[in-house]
Amino acid sequence: MQRVTILGATGSIGASTLDVIARHPDRFTIYALTAHSRVDELAAQCRQFRPQVAVVGSAAAAEKLSRLLRQQDIATQVEYGEQALCSVASADECDTVMAAIVGAAGLLPTLAAARVGKKVLLANKEALVMSGQLFMDAISGNGATLLPIDSEHNAIFQCLPAAYGRAPAAHGIARILLTASGGPFLHRPVESLETVTPEEAVAHPNWVMGKKISVDSATMMNKGLEVIEAHWLFGAPASQIEVVIHPQSVVHSMVSYADGSVLAQMGNPDMRTPIAHALAYPERIASGVAAVDLTRIGTLQFFAPDFGRFPCLKLAYDVLREGGTAATVLNAANEVAVDAFLARRIGFRMISQVIERVLSRLSSQPASSLDVLLEQDKLARESAESFITS
Repeated sequence: MQRVTILGATGSIGASTLDVIARHPDRFTIYALTAHSRVDELAAQCRQFRPQVAVVGSAAAAEKLSRLLRQQDIATQVEYGEQALCSVASADECDTVMAAIVGAAGLLPTLAAARVGKKVLLANKEALVMSGQLFMDAISGNGATLLPIDSEHNAIFQCLPAAYGRAPAAHGIARILLTASGGPFLHRPVESLETVTPEEAVAHPNWVMGKKISVDSATMMNKGLEVIEAHWLFGAPASQIEVVIHPQSVVHSMVSYADGSVLAQMGNPDMRTPIAHALAYPERIASGVAAVDLTRIGTLQFFAPDFGRFPCLKLAYDVLREGGTAATVLNAANEVAVDAFLARRIGFRMISQVIERVLSRLSSQPASSLDVLLEQDKLARESAESFITS
């Protein structure tokens, strides 16, 4: 019986994880559920899954959740704050941590899980983008298991040899091919993107996701972050990681080998597939997702991305090549810019402009410690905000 903590339980990944877990009560039990401020949704999840602990973001949210649980005679212990997140991620009472908190906020609890040797299911790409080698060292140095949840990285994982060990040359890996839907603006005239609204940007054609990741998909920053994540997960340099536009979102990613073979993982666009794969690995369990019907789809398309249409993707490749703290700065500036766009403070095309200006202002530093990364994250956020308000 796996005992699971879900960081970010009320988001789309958290809800999908609970859906898979509910299908296998003989395999999984919930130790802890966390959410930032969606107290009503978390209370409903506690009612169904009866975790030992629930964590929220503030004292006010904790008081409300405690009241709701008392009214329903649910004995779940309620805590709040960053330290509580780290505690439930590293607790002896859990074996597996689903790291699904969006953005930089997920870094510390995910690292806490790695440092005590948990099975870490990584849906929070920003944690790895920010901390890179420090995160991978925490995994390897503490006997933790890292399994990727992003559909693309999970697909790559499935297409690699079992004993891969982040050594592409030793296994004849020529290229890693990350597929991308292209988002909602793939064919929209570039000049018209100045007038994109938040409602248009979050309307992804294939996937149901939260607002931040949906905007990242529209700018293709999401794919840029995935390129950086793939570098750390699979030990491949930027030159061996290629993005391929695939509007149907059926082929989730591919691995090209030296002998000319290309292995692909395919399926319907539903996050329950990679979640079920990682939860049960190395076994296979039902996810609730129907098998893909290729005869119904008929045609699969692939073509190269246009950096002029998607400048955020180019910025991500640039910072991966630069190294150091550049990826931390990129991620922080993007989070601030996306928040500003969703709040209608800046236009859609300004997202990439804010990021580029912050990268120009803050020179990359050696990523020598967590303190350095957190300081660079703070400086990048302040810099991005100053550009937005100026």
